[in-house]
Amino acid sequence: AIQHLAAPDHWRSIELISDLHLQPELPHTVASWQRYLQASTADAIFMLGDLFEAWVGDDALNEPGSFEAECAQTLRQARAKRSLFFMHGNRDFLIGAQFAQRSGMQLLSDPTCLEFTGQRWLLSHGDALCVDDTDYQRFRAVARSPAWQQQILAQPLAQRRQLAGSIRNESEARKMREVITADVDSAATLEWLQRANAPTLIHGHTHRPATHALDATHQRVVLTDWDTDLPTPRAEVLRIDAQGMQRIALDAYLAQPPAPRG
Repeated sequence: AIQHLAAPDHWRSIELISDLHLQPELPHTVASWQRYLQASTADAIFMLGDLFEAWVGDDALNEPGSFEAECAQTLRQARAKRSLFFMHGNRDFLIGAQFAQRSGMQLLSDPTCLEFTGQRWLLSHGDALCVDDTDYQRFRAVARSPAWQQQILAQPLAQRRQLAGSIRNESEARKMREVITADVDSAATLEWLQRANAPTLIHGHTHRPATHALDATHQRVVLTDWDTDLPTPRAEVLRIDAQGMQRIALDAYLAQPPAPRG
């Protein structure tokens, strides 16, 4: 099923980001995200999954001074200025209603078709379209089931944090081995777009920012991941307004936030 969202008439611009993988071990990336949320001039920000490196459960919000609680407060402050939307990724699919309420974000189904600027934009994290990664797709089918999630969330919070640490270590090991993940499948993407009657899919997940033409009338736009703790930082915002799409490097954005157009 494709969720539909019609932008309010007063919206003039929106921005989309994904794959920030926020975690205490990357303080510069966290700080960049906080600065961006305060600097944005968009009417709405869409975070298309993997906002966090790992989410161990909404009950982590109840730990005084926890990283999760601090992030919820950051989002709540940003929500006072604009609408915030979140779509689950493959790292933070356990985010639930409690975090959405505390942060002020609206949860979106994957995929969601957004009607904005007289166009239809299909939004997704992107992992469901990596059909060639059969091992991951089997895991995804299990991990998105309510029964599996209930079983995981029944474990003590400390145990879930240890599990998240193990997953993080395995992810870093995969990077060291230069494991190449499967890319989004073009045929599956085109089928989604045709069902949604939308010309453009915007997604993250693959960490391969680019624009791909699928045929004469359909395309997919891949968002970049964020990591400003690197010697050569990377972070980017995709802005959409009446003039079209614009990729903006975060350092340029923070130096002089773009004025609303339209």
